[in-house]
Order: sequence, then C-alpha cells, then structure tokens
Amino acid sequence: MINKIILASKSKIRKDILDLNKIKCEVVPSNVDEDTMKKGLLKEKASPETISKSLAELKANKVSQKKAGSLVLGADSVIDLKGKIISKPVDREEALSILQELNGQTHHLISSVCISQNGSMIWNYTDKATLTMKHLSKEDLKIYLSKITDKALYAYNVYQIEGEGRSLFSKIEGDEDTIMGLPIKKIKEYLNNYK
Repeated sequence: MINKIILASKSKIRKDILDLNKIKCEVVPSNVDEDTMKKGLLKEKASPETISKSLAELKANKVSQKKAGSLVLGADSVIDLKGKIISKPVDREEALSILQELNGQTHHLISSVCISQNGSMIWNYTDKATLTMKHLSKEDLKIYLSKITDKALYAYNVYQIEGEGRSLFSKIEGDEDTIMGLPIKKIKEYLNNYK
C-alpha cells in the first residue's frame, strides 16, 4: 500500500478526511482556473459527471507534472439541480440565492477523484449522492447562513453536511464522504491494491 500521496487541493475537509484515514499527504494546490474550464465544458454541453471528472483530472495532472513519480490526488464536486450546475457562491447574497434555488428541491451532488502520476491520470472514480432540501422560509435560510463562517461558506459550497448543513435536508441518500467531496473508501481500495 502507498502511505503518502500529494493532495492537489487546499480543501481542509479533504485533508481532514485523508488524515482521519491515516493517509499521509502533502498539500500542493493546483490553482486551476475552475470557472473558465467549467464554462468551456458547459458550452460543449458536458454532463455534470464529465465536468466533475474533468476538473479532478486537470488538477491532479497539473500538480503531477511537477512531482515526478508521486501519486497525486485531484478532486472536484458539483451540484446538479435538474441538469443545471450550481457553483460555489462568491458572496453571501449569492449563497442565499443558491439556497433559495435548492429550497424544497431534490438535487445531486457529484464528486470525482482522480489519481495521476507523471502528468497522466492512472485511476479515477465518480460517485453521486441525492439530497432533498426541506421547504424553508427565506428567514430560516438567512438564520442558517448567519451560523456559517465565510471560510466554510466559500470553501464547501452553501452547505456542510458534517455540520449545520444537515438540518437543511429532509432526505440524504448516498455516501457522506462523497457529499463532503472525497469518496475515501474507493481511494483506500485503490491505494491498498497499488503496485
């Protein structure tokens, strides 16, 4: 088994999940321009799964080109609301608008992971969870947002399933690690069998 990888992300929650699972990692953010890439893929009518996988691969490949021989893990998550991709909010006003859009709706959260070596993908996995948000008043949504720090809000999209965000949902189907952005069981399976 591999006991050390490089994480091509500055996501604290992804690093925490790896630490919790005793996978040592060095953090090397990819600094990929996700928005430009996403816009290009949307123009090509790419599926949410393709967008998530492509971004995870781009991040892993970019960092692995500079880190010869190392295994580099890239990850990306997207919210798919009836075919519409919802990105991270840029401010609290947009966060409220996103929550209002998701309010009372069922959406999918898609997480992709990719492991690259020497600039090329050698493994990838994409998983999807389904979440149904309660019908909440605008006031309830504002109260929820007031409890979330800026750092958390901009890092993890508009809800954190491991914290306050759980209270927003009437139904959650799927792997919680997928919802948090890192389907760790599949990553461990791959690393355990890596030769």
